[in-house]
Amino acid sequence: MLQQATNVNANPWEQAYLRFETPKQETRKFIRRLRALGSDHWSRESHIVELFCGRGSGLHALHRLGFTHVEGVDLSPALAAQYQGTGTIHIADCRNLPFPDASKDIAIVHGGLHHLPTLPQDLDQTLAQVKRILRPGGRLVLVEPWLTPFLRLVIFMSRQRLPRRLWPKFDALATMIEHEWTTYDQWLRHPKLILDLLQQYFEPESCSRAWGQLTFVGKRN
Repeated sequence: MLQQATNVNANPWEQAYLRFETPKQETRKFIRRLRALGSDHWSRESHIVELFCGRGSGLHALHRLGFTHVEGVDLSPALAAQYQGTGTIHIADCRNLPFPDASKDIAIVHGGLHHLPTLPQDLDQTLAQVKRILRPGGRLVLVEPWLTPFLRLVIFMSRQRLPRRLWPKFDALATMIEHEWTTYDQWLRHPKLILDLLQQYFEPESCSRAWGQLTFVGKRN
């Protein structure tokens, strides 16, 4: 994730992230999500990179689905160090990806673009980098927060003491929202800008906005 840290215990956001879900829970969630996004129809020989990959649960999910050419990118050495798998995590910035042109078939983001510090510049730069590394016809697959009525309710409840006391997982989520609020709020306030940029670089195959999430699959233009 975009929060730099050499020690996960020194970063409140990363502490909350580790409390929110266990790696096994997160991996199972990503498997369900990837299948819903069409992964059963992707070639198992696809070269896949996950951006903002954190501790690598998404890489584990891809391996369990049968993909072997899997890499990740994250800015946090502390989170990346927790990955125990056969893929590779690169400590790098998504705005300057460490891969050759046209070297990947699929790029995946399970949340992370909403951490970018400056819109539209950082999103534009990131999407340009993703397009650069994808082969013709390659896909960008992403899930990001989106300001639906459901998410408005979640944000409201995250500011109430009682639900946070009663549900530790919800407290972890609320803590993450608190510590990323500047970029989170910036992301939520620019839906048209975000969709316009996505469609500038990628031809949408599917795009839905429901239950507090934007789900987008697009082919490289």
